[in-house]
Amino acid sequence: MTHIVETAESFADAALRGYCAVYERLVRPVPGGVLRSTATAEGKVAVVIGGGSGHYPAFAGYVGPGLADAAVAGDVFASPATRLVASVARKAHRGGGILLGFGNYAGDVLNFGFAAQQLRADGLDVRVLAVTDDVASAAADDTARRRGVAGDIAVFKIAGAAAEAGADLDAVERLARHANARTRSFGVAFGGCTLPGAHEPLFTVAEGRMAIGLGIHGEPGVKETAILPASELARLLVDRLVEEAPPGASGRAAVLLNGLGGTKYEELFVLWTFVSAALEKAGITAVAPLVGEYVTSLDMEGCSLSITWLDDELEPLWLAPCDSAALRVGTVPATAPAPALPPDDENRLSFPDSTPEGREAGRIMALALGRLAATLRSAEAELGRIDALAGDGDHGQGMTRGSQAAADAAAKASEAGAGAAGVLAAAADAWASRAGGTSGVIWGLGLQTASTALNDRVRPSAAQIRDAATQALEAVMRLGGARPGDKTLVDAFAPFAETLAADLEREQPIKVAWAHATERAFDAANATADLMPKLGRARIHEDRSRGHRDAGAVSFALAARTIGDTINEQ
Repeated sequence: MTHIVETAESFADAALRGYCAVYERLVRPVPGGVLRSTATAEGKVAVVIGGGSGHYPAFAGYVGPGLADAAVAGDVFASPATRLVASVARKAHRGGGILLGFGNYAGDVLNFGFAAQQLRADGLDVRVLAVTDDVASAAADDTARRRGVAGDIAVFKIAGAAAEAGADLDAVERLARHANARTRSFGVAFGGCTLPGAHEPLFTVAEGRMAIGLGIHGEPGVKETAILPASELARLLVDRLVEEAPPGASGRAAVLLNGLGGTKYEELFVLWTFVSAALEKAGITAVAPLVGEYVTSLDMEGCSLSITWLDDELEPLWLAPCDSAALRVGTVPATAPAPALPPDDENRLSFPDSTPEGREAGRIMALALGRLAATLRSAEAELGRIDALAGDGDHGQGMTRGSQAAADAAAKASEAGAGAAGVLAAAADAWASRAGGTSGVIWGLGLQTASTALNDRVRPSAAQIRDAATQALEAVMRLGGARPGDKTLVDAFAPFAETLAADLEREQPIKVAWAHATERAFDAANATADLMPKLGRARIHEDRSRGHRDAGAVSFALAARTIGDTINEQ
């Protein structure tokens, strides 16, 4: 477990500050991540990578000449918020466009994708690449649903080298996608990881057993087997990847044997002697192989093997010089310090259109969000337990962080004179920024959309409340891709919004309609135990999910009840 912790909430931020202090030669901190501290040429493509914390040296450890220009860091195992992705990318931009690279996880896809939309609206040319190298997470004919694991490093190295050499955005994107298409990874775990501040691992493996096909966010493997001797483990890893060698693959490959955080280097070196022999037997020459910790999962015990089949375009880029905290290749030409960044604009709260009636509505909204944060804090352990059955176990922690940040932002907005719309919009941005991950962006999106149906001048009417719920549901379904029956938050949200709208159309009092809708949400959340997951990490572990409720649906129902209690009281 993680022993050196001040507070669990501050762990990721504190670790990033410490990293920047140690490696100031290479990086400088900005809100939400790091930038190269060395100058880059005007017109260069900016390679911006990122994801959750807890994976060091991924992702900040790969910022430097010949690699990434910036990295965005979310909380532990949580995607960075859309606002932070966009902010870091703007700072990294040098006029040549931006490539956003990340592992293929739902939260990252949403946040980086939404950030790309915002940046394009500002006139920037932005491309998005989700790395999909994990062969255990989806079938060979469904690679778009595969996770990104340690294969990220080869893809980012090749993209960074192309950008450093002066390739334009079209070429950098093409080469990065080409590398991704020729990269495969497969891993095993001997023990689960433990989140900072937690006392139990996200999953356990029985003594003498190992989990096959693990993820890097604390997800358990797809199956378990007895621990194999090093020679047999090497054959298992190599054979599984060679089975999926891309068409026309040559015998030369970039190979990465990666430790996940709790496996000794000596163990990896022992394993490498057998991996290299198995590769040779398969006719593969390892070109500048890497053995060590490159993409970790906190203190997880285990390892993974990644192979990127090279060709005449990719091999020179794999061997090109780079200089970062985690990876140095060759000799990088001397660089000058980057110029100072302009100060960030201050976010001043101002709500000139609010009225006394509107401000009272804002006060009630802030009160409800404060109580919601308390409710979710009390439910954190249970929500985490439910989520860990088939996911990464961080839902309770993420909901606690997000709702508390939302409550704090709502209180400040209310004190500054905001009405219901302003309070909800402030809460939405804070929730998404602090919680990260899929749930963070979904709740941020839903609250932001709901705020547009309200205003700061009057107390919300029944019609406005109906529209807020309906439009928020539509936005979550449209942009998140979930539908009723997929075993997500939507399974509780949809019946809630539909019941609320129907009762308000029949002119039921708001508190009566809300109570009825909440009852439907709880029934639907409980019924998710009978569903099989179709989205996110849980879909890979259907058997583990069977018979258990969805954590997102449960937390939504809890939120609905808490807000309803405040409505009744006020």
